[in-house]
This record gives sequence, structure tokens and C-alpha cells, in this order.
Amino acid sequence: MKKVKYRPKRLNRSLAGDIWIGIFLFIFGAFMALPMIYAICTAFKPADELWVYPPRFFVENPTLSNFKDLFRILDDSVVPFSRYLANTLFVSIAGTLGHVVLSSMCAYALCKLKFKGKKFLFNLVVLSLMFNTAVTAIPNFLVMSKLGWIDTLWSLVVPAFGSSLGLYLMKQFMEVMVPDSVLEAARIDGASEFRIFFRVVMPMVRPAWLTLIIFSFQGLWNLANTSYIYREDLKPLNYALNQVLSGGVTRVGAAAAAAVLMMIVPIVLFVFTQSKIVETLSTSGMKD
Repeated sequence: MKKVKYRPKRLNRSLAGDIWIGIFLFIFGAFMALPMIYAICTAFKPADELWVYPPRFFVENPTLSNFKDLFRILDDSVVPFSRYLANTLFVSIAGTLGHVVLSSMCAYALCKLKFKGKKFLFNLVVLSLMFNTAVTAIPNFLVMSKLGWIDTLWSLVVPAFGSSLGLYLMKQFMEVMVPDSVLEAARIDGASEFRIFFRVVMPMVRPAWLTLIIFSFQGLWNLANTSYIYREDLKPLNYALNQVLSGGVTRVGAAAAAAVLMMIVPIVLFVFTQSKIVETLSTSGMKD
């Protein structure tokens, strides 16, 4: 009997299929980008185009007058613009750094170390994801008051460390991407747990903590006024820009310019790390 050679069937799309998928993704990508494009166009519109009817999507005579008006308004305030910017940068960077390190260390302990009660602790973390920030507002205020952190930037930075979403994300990713055999080999070589964590685990879960940086930084960057800060010189940048909106219809152009300024930093950060975010989301639900 003649032996039949088995040839695995190759699953591949035709050229026409690739073209149609490309067109489909381009249409939906352009549709999702429309709000951002409209915000940018509005920021560069002169006053006569802002109030034209029917409204125009694209700008015809771009100008920087809206940005000049925005900075003029901020310069006239009691607190300089640079102070608001410095407050937001400190809160965003310090809060994000602390959140990534603390949540990663806790996730490593819950995922790779053996101790009693870790399943119960992880269930508490999952349960905490159900609570809205408004539910914990009063307990958080009482804690900050007891610590003496009211009217300090630490009242915004330290609570960012304990976000349960980052811990959950890092734990799920470590279970998939960090084999126990690699950790055992490092322990046999005499590496301490801290050395294993920083030199072995963290490089292996780099896509996960880059994704966590995006989520944490974006939340802190867009942080507006809170119940912990009352001093004007400690207010975040988003609070100052929201004050521009309270000026009425005469500040519509400046408000559009403020919206673009608040979008720039998160968008730039996302552009440089988007491939890692896609990799994290595609592997977070996988199991060996």
C-alpha cells in the first residue's frame, strides 16, 4: 500500500481578505479617533469659527490665540501655572512609581510564595474591586486626617499606592509569564527573594508593569480637586484648567486648548508603550 504523506493545511487569508480587514480596521480606527481630532481642531479655531452655525468639524483658519488666552488667564491667577504643573507631575510620577513597585511586590508574594491565608487575602483584593471611590471617600478622609496629611500632596500620592487593580493585574500576569522552575533555579544559585524579584521577575513581566504605568499615570494626571487639598498652591493642574471652564462662553476657546494640553502627555505615553499593553491584554487570561 502506498503511504500517503500527510501535509498540514495552512490557514491563511487571501489578499482580498487582508485588504477588507485592513479597510474595516481603518474605518473603525478613524471613527474612534474622531473625538480627539475634533478636540484638536477646536483648540486651533478662531472665535468666529467657534460660534459658526452649522458647526464645522475641521478648522479653516488655524490660530494660536486660544492657547495665548489660556496662558494669559493662568498667569493672572494667584498661583503660577508652573506650580500647578509641578504638583501634578509630582503626584503622577510618585504615585505611579509607588503603585507599580508595591503592587508588583504584593503580587509576587501572593503568586509565588507559600504562606497561610494568601487565598483569603487575594479574595479580599478581588472583593475590593467592587467598591467605588465614592464609597471609601469618608474612611480615606478620616485616615488622612489622623495621619496629618490633609493639605499635603501625600494625601494624593499614598492612596494611589494601594490600588487593588494593579495588584490583580500583576498577579494574573505573573502566574502566566513567570515559571516556578526559573525561581527555583535562582534560589538554588543563592539569590535572595528581593534579588529574584528585581532581577528575574520584573524583567519577565515588563509588559504588565508598563501597562500599569499607563493606567496609573493617566488616572493621576487627570486628577481634579479632591476633599484632601484646600490650599490653592497645592491644587493639581486639572483643577486650574477646570477653573477656565467656569468663565462662561467667553472662554470656550481657552477651554478647548486646555483639553488638548491635558491629552498630550497620556497620549504620548500610550504611543510609546502600546505594543506592551496589547501583549499584556492578550496574555492575561492564558493558562499553562
